[in-house]
Formats: sequence, structure tokens, C-alpha cells
Amino acid sequence: MKIAHRMRGIASFKVMEILALARAMETQGRDVVHMEIGEPDFVSPQPVLDAAQAACKAGHTHYTPAAGLGQLREAIAAYYEKSLGVAIDPRRILVTPGASGALQLVLGVLINPGERVLLTDPGYPCNRHMVSMYGGVPVNLPVTPENEYALLADQLADGLRDGATALMLASPANPTGNLIDLDAMEVLNTRLRELSDAVLICDEIYQGLQYGSAPRTALSLAADNLVVINSFSKFFGMTGWRLGWVVAPEWVIEPMERLAQNIFLAAPTVAQYAALAAFSDDNMEILEQRRQAFQVRRDLLYRELVGLGLGVGGVPAGAFYIYADVGRFTDDSMDFTRDLLEVSGVAVTPGLDFGTFKAAQHVRFAYTTGLDRLEEGITRLAQFLRAGSD
Repeated sequence: MKIAHRMRGIASFKVMEILALARAMETQGRDVVHMEIGEPDFVSPQPVLDAAQAACKAGHTHYTPAAGLGQLREAIAAYYEKSLGVAIDPRRILVTPGASGALQLVLGVLINPGERVLLTDPGYPCNRHMVSMYGGVPVNLPVTPENEYALLADQLADGLRDGATALMLASPANPTGNLIDLDAMEVLNTRLRELSDAVLICDEIYQGLQYGSAPRTALSLAADNLVVINSFSKFFGMTGWRLGWVVAPEWVIEPMERLAQNIFLAAPTVAQYAALAAFSDDNMEILEQRRQAFQVRRDLLYRELVGLGLGVGGVPAGAFYIYADVGRFTDDSMDFTRDLLEVSGVAVTPGLDFGTFKAAQHVRFAYTTGLDRLEEGITRLAQFLRAGSD
């Protein structure tokens, strides 16, 4: 018996080691400020909970079609038109078990073994691991705070010299909070189409969590090589429901639906019925209040981290993360995060989770906890840094 070769390229989440250590400390009576996990601290909104209970009472517990409830696909399309000004045919929308389920369909249908997929570094690690799982070759393209963590057209051209089947971008991005302007997105896709027949895969799971600008979507480009992945987890506060969706060109919908039938059959039924309430006016009002709360937290954390001498580039425009350069204090972000937790009771994520480019001198702070806890975490961080410099 043996482990499949594909597992060689799939690394563990370093943050899970930090989380496990934090939980162990808490069982021993230690107080830990959690700024490591990318999950909203708010519970799912009441309209969603009520809709789930109503679905259960009505007996809506059987399989749905593999593409998802027709009502939900229509509701998602209506959301795009009302909130983002983009008309989408509901038939182009497939509902999936989380954004991860959506990405499995996209890669399973579009990527052949040995084909290259371009991704930004730093970036969400599961994306490159999933590319590897399907036999693709992930190719990291470094992005820097000097360019607001944006991929440049010349970088893309260099990455395409050896060919590529897909380019994966995220906006807003994890771990940087970077937003890609639609004009910049169009420039990149134009260059992509000039130099290849590659697909542009855009991860928009943090859409809605934007600060200082209205939410926008790459679907505004109306490109026939564009696939957009989204989720009910982050903005809608439904992480544990495992529900997402993908919007794809018509030519790829049938094979994706066929693959969905074989991989997971259908997304969770009760979660789909609950998600119908996510777009209600009452629920959207709750989500807007939460978005504003995240913005207040971001402003506080950014200001304090700058004051402590951490390199944080520009103010993150979306998501709920700050990616900070701690190179003044360490050359090993894993050791730094472990020491910070054990000494000061503050949990953050090492940059090593997000790629290789300067990852050893970066950590990610998630402002997914209340202001009082953020302030406590900042106080402890300041004491830790001062002690380390003495």
C-alpha cells in the first residue's frame, strides 16, 4: 500500500498547526486572541437561519439537481443584476458545495495533466494545491506591495512564454486584501487572449467585502474565456453551510454539470433553501452593517500595525486581512507566529501558507474578531515586539 504521488505537492495548512496549538493553550486556561482564521466571527444572519428551519419543516431534504435549485440560480442572477449591474443567464450559474467545489469543476473540465496554470504569489494555497491534484502545473507569479499586489501585464506575458491553460486571479484577494480594478482586469485578459487561448478564472469569494468603492465583478467584461467563482461563506456569513457557485460560459456548463453529478451529486439542499433568504432586503441590511464593522476593524488594525513598524503597504481595499512584512523582526514567519502565540497569546497566520515569494518575512492578520479583542491583540503584539528588540 502507498500514498498517491499527487500528494507530494500538497502541503499542510501551517495555520492549522497554529490553531491546534492555540486550542491546546486554551484548554490549559490561556487566553488567546484569534487573528489567524479567515472566517467571519458573526453567526449566520437570522433570515438565513429562519429559512433553513422552514425548509426542514417543509421536508426539503432531498437531492436537488446537480446544477442547483432553479430558484437559487435565478436569485443569484437577480443579485448580479440588482447589485452589480450585470445581466447573467441563470443557466450559466452552477451551485456547488462551497467555492472549493466550484474550483474542482472548473479545473476538472478545463485542465489536462501537465498543463500550466498561472497564479499570483502570495495567494490562497488551496488553489495551487487543487491545480496539482488535477495534474496541472501551478506557476507562481510574484506580486508586490509596491504595485498594490497587482499582476502586471509584462509579468503575465513572461509567464505565458512557456504556455498556459489558465490564469487565476482573486479580487478581493487573500491574503493581501487587494482589489483588481476592472480596467486592469481587462488589460490582463486582453494580453492573455493575444498570447494564448487560456481561460481567466476569477475568484470573487470576498466580493461585497469592499471598502471605499462599490462592489464590482469581472463578469462586467463579458468575456467568453472568463469563469467566475463565488461563495456564500465570506460576505454572506455562511461558512459552515458549504455553498458556493460558479458562473461560466455556455460552452463549459454541460461538462461541468456532468462532472458535478459524478463528484458530489448536488450541493447541500437545506443550505440552498437557506441561501434564498441571503438576498432579501432584511438580510442585505444586516450584511451591510457587518461590512461597516469590518471596515472599522480594518482601519484600527492598519493604523496600529503601521505604528508598530510593520510593513503593510497600502490600505487593503477588501476582504478582512492585512498582509504584513515582519522582516525587521524575523526571517522565519513560522517561528515568529509560533513564538507570538506561545509568549503573548496572539494567533496569526505565517506567510509560508500563501506561497514562496518573501513568505518567510510575512504574516497575515485577520480582523475577524471584535474591536476589544483586536485592541488586546495589538497591545500584546507591541509588548512582544519590544521584548524581542531588547
